[in-house]
Amino acid sequence: MKHKKVVLGVTGGIAIYKALEVISLLKKLEIEVQVIMTRHAREFVTPMTFEAMSGRKVLTDLFTLGADSKIEHIEVAKTADLFVVLPATANIIGKMARGIADDLLSTTLLATKAPVYVAPAMNTNMFEHVSVQENLGILRDRGVVIIEPDAGRLACGDTGKGKLAPPEDIVEQIVWALEARQTLKDKKILVTAGPTVEPIDPVRYITNPSSGRMGFEMARAARALGAEVYLVAGPVNLKTPFGVRRIDVTTSEDMYREVMGLYDRMDIVIKAAAVLDYRPEKVHEKKIKKEDIEASLTLERTRDILKTLGKTKSHQFLVGFAAQTHDVVDYAKAKIRDKNLDFMVANDVSLKGGGFQSEWNEVYLITRDMQVTHLSLDKKSVIAKEILEKIADMVK
Repeated sequence: MKHKKVVLGVTGGIAIYKALEVISLLKKLEIEVQVIMTRHAREFVTPMTFEAMSGRKVLTDLFTLGADSKIEHIEVAKTADLFVVLPATANIIGKMARGIADDLLSTTLLATKAPVYVAPAMNTNMFEHVSVQENLGILRDRGVVIIEPDAGRLACGDTGKGKLAPPEDIVEQIVWALEARQTLKDKKILVTAGPTVEPIDPVRYITNPSSGRMGFEMARAARALGAEVYLVAGPVNLKTPFGVRRIDVTTSEDMYREVMGLYDRMDIVIKAAAVLDYRPEKVHEKKIKKEDIEASLTLERTRDILKTLGKTKSHQFLVGFAAQTHDVVDYAKAKIRDKNLDFMVANDVSLKGGGFQSEWNEVYLITRDMQVTHLSLDKKSVIAKEILEKIADMVK
């Protein structure tokens, strides 16, 4: 991310200290940060603190000239790759919506051609007030991206929506914007991830070791390319990727029901979940005695979600995942034919350092015409980006 410049407009809210954390995270990514502070922001934190974090002089005065006598706010507006207002108070949101330019920040916002992101932070009643919501609506209509606040306990003691989004989520949004390859914009993508769990009795169940990481990284990468992403996830302990709509399920039948309910609206379906092939024929209401388990446990096949999708698809681009321990590519090619798939991602889960429970993976990509591409061992986040970029090229 070298040579990218973010202008950070800081206003006077109690969440201002989180702007310092955002700067720290951006600097670690070698992103240049230019801070503009309003008068009220300087009542909370001194410019010197932001200068120390950003490594650059903080701009505060509308009438300051640069060293070469260029008008400061015009120069800043021209050189920005992205403009972020954080925390965004009701006051600055109102100014932006109505075109008011009465200080350095509001004036520079009018002058910039860079994409603008706004991260609101305020009391719940203020955030929900009709005038604030109308102003946010105006900004959205103009293409400004609103980084929605979280709900929770606020600094004022109230509980509700209005907390600044977590700094790591804000930085993730910034990185997406700077990469700016929106090749899946206007596409609806459904991703499944994680294992399914089938109960035997109240204390026992059948499952598999899928961590869900690959599916979650696929959802994150799809969102980064501009898609509207739905994530149907089995039981995993992973944070929802920012901007992704998550639906949690437990059993294979739960996943089938949610996937089929969304299927008709989707443009692309990526089935990365490790759905169990079998489940107990009967779920016992009481714990089975261990000496009775063998006699009591009879298995039946679960529904083949991917095959059902292949049989019923109309316009959808259908992507499957195949986890194998041998003959990986041959099995994947057979699945493409058997399940009417457009694309397959195959991996060897016995590979040391990759597969289940790992942050790393090595995969083979197989197209409908049986062309094979090998992606060598790398982080799942990197692998996911490469897969999504290939899918984007195929569906455009």
